[in-house]
Amino acid sequence: MKLEENQLYHFYNQGNNKERIFINRENQLFFLEKFRKFVLPHCKVLAYCLMPNHFHFLISTTEASTREIKVGALNVTALNNGFRMLLSSYVQAFNKQINRTGSLFRQRTKSKLLDESKNYPFICFNYIHQNPMVAGLVSKMEDWEFSSFRDYTGIRKGTLCDKTLAAQLLDLDLQIIV
Repeated sequence: MKLEENQLYHFYNQGNNKERIFINRENQLFFLEKFRKFVLPHCKVLAYCLMPNHFHFLISTTEASTREIKVGALNVTALNNGFRMLLSSYVQAFNKQINRTGSLFRQRTKSKLLDESKNYPFICFNYIHQNPMVAGLVSKMEDWEFSSFRDYTGIRKGTLCDKTLAAQLLDLDLQIIV
């Protein structure tokens, strides 16, 4: 999918055969560190959640997101290349850690353009944050460590998400969330 500038997208991927992609807290911290290095320079993050076998990011694209770069014989957007680099570096470290080989993630990270006229960005924001609770991993959304919901409630002072931009684009009242 060709990315458009100044749009909202839901990016997500899952382990092959729903295999776990995170087996411990250190895996999730390492993944977020690599996300900051390879993906964050090319977008604004509004929400995220890392689940045991998949991940979600609600992203606002920028000019940097859609800039085309050459990777081998292909032209890809900087944002898509960032995700490619993230997953590649993560899988190499994960495989080394548990002495495995081969792919870990489904072949393509999916990105869905969210139709603002149907309130899909707000629905996606809530869906991402409710994911751990719906999956039965926690009884309250704020109990899941690897979700931006904790940042929006003030439990954690996370810097991955642009909460001001999220409030503006999603018409959020940050005072109500806290």
